[in-house]
Amino acid sequence: MKIVTANSLQDGAVVYLGDDDQWTPQLSGAARFEDSDAKDVLVAAQTRIEEITDAYLVSIDQDGAITGRETLRETIRKAGPTVRLDLGLQAEQCA
Repeated sequence: MKIVTANSLQDGAVVYLGDDDQWTPQLSGAARFEDSDAKDVLVAAQTRIEEITDAYLVSIDQDGAITGRETLRETIRKAGPTVRLDLGLQAEQCA
């Protein structure tokens, strides 16, 4: 299974393509696609250049957790910088 992820042009936040064809910041709200359909969905998402940038596919397991080679990258991408806890989303969580 795959999901489509990108960055919002409005604020740079990580977003996922939802079942309603809208972008959501919640991984749990991401639409799931069979591998055979995912590339076509990605191509369509990449045309939405006024909303997002850098759309790509990420593998997920049956529970919706990111798997494979992307696990570490996506964890860092969603949480923010790893060297300064006063920057990124983790700064908001610590405040």
